[in-house]
Amino acid sequence: MTGSRRALRVGVAAAVLACGVGTSPLVGEEPEIRLRATVIGTSLAPVTIELLRWSTDGERAPLMAALSAPPPAPPSGPAAPAGRGGRAGRGGRSGAPPPSPAARLTTATRSAPTVGFIWGDGPTGYSIKYAWRSASPDGRQRVVLVTDRRLGAHSTSWPPPSALADDAQFTVIEMQIDGKGAGEAKTSHTSPVVVDAAANTLALDGYDAAPALFRVTR
Repeated sequence: MTGSRRALRVGVAAAVLACGVGTSPLVGEEPEIRLRATVIGTSLAPVTIELLRWSTDGERAPLMAALSAPPPAPPSGPAAPAGRGGRAGRGGRSGAPPPSPAARLTTATRSAPTVGFIWGDGPTGYSIKYAWRSASPDGRQRVVLVTDRRLGAHSTSWPPPSALADDAQFTVIEMQIDGKGAGEAKTSHTSPVVVDAAANTLALDGYDAAPALFRVTR
C-alpha cells in the first residue's frame, strides 16, 4: 500500500469516528440493515452503517436528475452591454456560470430525507440520504449509499480527495456484499460519480478497478 493511500484511509476513518452531525437514531426504529465497515489496512475501530429503509424511486429521482441534467442553455437575444451597468457586467446574472453537476447533486442530497446513518464510536454520525440495492440470484447484493457530507470533512490529517470537486459536499459509497453481509466498499474519494442508466442508480465509475476502502461485515 502506498503512503498516500494509507494516509487517505487513516484520515477517513479517524474523521468518521471523531466527527459528524449531531443526530441520534429515531427511537424505536429497527434498522433495515446494519453493517460494520473497517478501513482496510488499519487497526482503527470499525464504523457502523445503519439503514432504516431504502430510498423510494421518487426520493432517488432528484439526485439522479441533478447529476445527469444538462447545464441550462444561455439566454437568447441580443447580448447586454458588458460595461459597468450592463447585465453582463461584473454584477450581472448572465455572467455567472451555471452550477456544476457536483453542486447540483450536493443541493439535491441535502434536500433528501434521511434514511440511515453512519456511526463511529460516539453519538454523532453522517446522514445517509440515498440508499439503493440490487440482488443477484446467488444472494449477492450491490448497494449504493450517499451521505450528506464528505467522509473526513473535518479531518486535518489529509488533503481533499482529488476525485471530488470542491463543490461536491457528499460521499457516494458503493459496496458488493454476499448473503452474509460480507464484502467490500469503495467511495467517491477515489472514483468519479456517474449515473448507471442500466441499473437506474448513482454509481462509481470504474468500480472494479477502484481501490477498496472498507471491508464490510455484519
